[in-house]
Amino acid sequence: MKNFVIVILLALFSGCSSKPYIEKHSEAFAGAGKNEVHIVSHGWHTGFVVPASAIQKRLPQLKERFGDAPYIEFGWGDRGFYQANEITSGLTLKAIFWPTESVIHSVAVPQKPDEYFAGSEVEKLCLNDSEFSSLLDFIGNSFYRDNHGKVLAQKNGIYGDSQFYKGVGDYYLMNTCNKWTAKGLKSAGMDISPTFKLTAGSIMSYLRRYNQAQTNAAERQSPAPLRSADACR
Repeated sequence: MKNFVIVILLALFSGCSSKPYIEKHSEAFAGAGKNEVHIVSHGWHTGFVVPASAIQKRLPQLKERFGDAPYIEFGWGDRGFYQANEITSGLTLKAIFWPTESVIHSVAVPQKPDEYFAGSEVEKLCLNDSEFSSLLDFIGNSFYRDNHGKVLAQKNGIYGDSQFYKGVGDYYLMNTCNKWTAKGLKSAGMDISPTFKLTAGSIMSYLRRYNQAQTNAAERQSPAPLRSADACR
């Protein structure tokens, strides 16, 4: 029991220091660039969908694995829980209350993300080049690399054309898949505190408020604002 309490206390005071680390982004967030990034909620966890060609320049093995797919979705999570054929209470408790190894779930997305994930909540951001590059750095640095700089494939993924890869950092109560998404948003320069962004709902609520504020600001300036469904410009 004593060890359990120590783990929880360490988790609570670890803040954002747990790997994968947030990428430093000193510029004020503009959110008005040409680079489309989608954040998808699958009910209990969230992930990023980014243009495949951009991330494949950083991770050529993804080009070998996913070819010419226009987009790739990425989610970070507990190795045992994420890859399990059957979710048990034991796996769930272990994933929540004890630091465990992580994986990156990578999925080829063959069409526009809001169409491919039509049954899920999807929010879009339009990032400038600096914001986009910082986010890609964060995603890329979430992959574990061997001594030769290669990422390590694990099991096949859980839906579509997908693949698990060995991740960086440990998963536990205060370092969840949704906190990983919050760290990515922070890496892009958004004004978000990842510490208690532990649920998918908290991530999507933040993005809805941000996008609504952007829409309201645009409406005050123009009778025909850029809608969230439009392409980034």
